[in-house]
Amino acid sequence: MSDSDETVPPNAVPLPMAPPSAASATDAAPDREANRLSARAARYARVGARVGGVAARIAGTRLLGLEGQRGGNAAALAAALGGLKGPIMKVAQLMATIPDALPPEYAAELATLQNQAPPMGWAFVKRRMMAELGPDWMARFSSFDREPTAAASLGQVHRARALDGADLAVKLQYPDMQSAVEADLRQLDLVFALHRRMDPAIDTTEIAEEIGARVREELDYRREASHAGLYALMLADEPGVRVPGVHAALSTGRLLTLDWLEGRRLLDFVDHPLDQRNAIARAMFAAWWLPFSRHGVIHGDPHLGNYTVFEEEGAPAGINLLDYGCIRIFPPSFVGGVVDLYRGLEANDEARTVHAYETWGFRGLSRELIEVLNIWARFIYGPLLDDRVRTIADGVAPGEYGRREAFRVHKALKERGPVKVPREFVFMDRAAIGLGGVFLHLRAELNFHALFEAAIEGFSVEAITARQGAALAQVGLT
Repeated sequence: MSDSDETVPPNAVPLPMAPPSAASATDAAPDREANRLSARAARYARVGARVGGVAARIAGTRLLGLEGQRGGNAAALAAALGGLKGPIMKVAQLMATIPDALPPEYAAELATLQNQAPPMGWAFVKRRMMAELGPDWMARFSSFDREPTAAASLGQVHRARALDGADLAVKLQYPDMQSAVEADLRQLDLVFALHRRMDPAIDTTEIAEEIGARVREELDYRREASHAGLYALMLADEPGVRVPGVHAALSTGRLLTLDWLEGRRLLDFVDHPLDQRNAIARAMFAAWWLPFSRHGVIHGDPHLGNYTVFEEEGAPAGINLLDYGCIRIFPPSFVGGVVDLYRGLEANDEARTVHAYETWGFRGLSRELIEVLNIWARFIYGPLLDDRVRTIADGVAPGEYGRREAFRVHKALKERGPVKVPREFVFMDRAAIGLGGVFLHLRAELNFHALFEAAIEGFSVEAITARQGAALAQVGLT
């Protein structure tokens, strides 16, 4: 909806016009929804009954030597989680999209879970909004939709309109999410610990720790607001990517109000002409690689719902980047390792390749283990090393992108491993696979090599250190 369109959505609540009040005193009050023992206990009881039974089944399978039943165990775990809502769904889906975090049977089953939750009712929404903005919260909007536009595992989004007429996206966190996150992470840890004992090719300890850290960050909407400001700064000169502005006076630690960015689903464009699909893909490449190569920051959640496509003169002109909960900020040395590995593979320089792995934190690397890691590296870097117009991968379904290579690596590591995956590697890997899946959906044909070379032109660890430090300081993330 454009700023000039004054139509109020049919399900919106017209609200009285009044000057915005000061931030509510509830922001300074004791936090009643911190990580509470009583809330955790209730969550343990609900989740533990489902997950505990599956864990016992998995342990029994191992004890009795019934490894052929792993597919049935995977289906049982998915069925148990499918009846639950909240953070455990989000964590399970994250695990399913990280190569080799789980055996393939489990990854395939958990990938089918839907990250949707029943929305809070209007009476509940009013109570939550009052808790965050005070009893006069309705006077701070000219309208507020009763029904959410999206409801997911940690919160829901309502469309609203500001007093100055600006269209808004209001993201409201569900109650007791901090307690639920801690309880759910503990429950899933039990299941994944069993897998580490059963299938020790890859030590997933640091993978689990990284996922826990990112999910905990997603609960802090003030941090997410800073992430949005960081992306606005990093992509200020990129017209193909739009970042929503933050409305600080209408935001708290559990309420985030952003500009509403009008756009259509990315999948609406998969049958459009190739030049239009390529334009969207170039914008996706810029949104992902430019912040990483210049500031050491990635958008770690490749879910298609986190992007919409904006149009100009009836044609797609770029993407709206909508969600900033799952953002990973890397040490500049890690980004240096990414470039070193690219250059090492390009020149068949084994010393530089090994240096890149060591920079990332891989330890005790034998020649055999290096060759196994190179299987994955050549897959990820393959399109970037190939100086021609091409698809990201021929004849591969978006949901299968990377699975064949992950299986080959897992099989080889069973013979030569185990290997502990450094935690910084986790979301880099996941986001790269997600981005490749988007390119496959679009059937884009681009010179990925040329795009990547342009992104890393003039790269140095010193330069990225200076840019990253300045940007983080500017948005208050130091």
